[in-house]
Amino acid sequence: MKGLALSLIKAKRIKTTEAKAKELRPFMEKLVTRAKNDTLANRRVIVSRLMNRAPEVKMLISDIAPKFKDVAGGYTRVLKLPPRKSDGAKMALIEFVK
Repeated sequence: MKGLALSLIKAKRIKTTEAKAKELRPFMEKLVTRAKNDTLANRRVIVSRLMNRAPEVKMLISDIAPKFKDVAGGYTRVLKLPPRKSDGAKMALIEFVK
């Protein structure tokens, strides 16, 4: 989850399997909710959940979270895509709403 979360923060949208996208959504929702209230304690929790990656934490707190300041939830969306040709796995696109 941590690697997917870092990729989503960097790229703003990623293509992955539907199961991984559905698992990633609540993980990211909780991180964005914490990032909206920028305190030292919340910053430390976010850093620990994102494997001590300071650039991504800074991007989450300074770029992504302010867009959702007035929104109570639903920061990400999962869009279903056609199955992957090689193994037929269900694919999805997960992205930030704003």
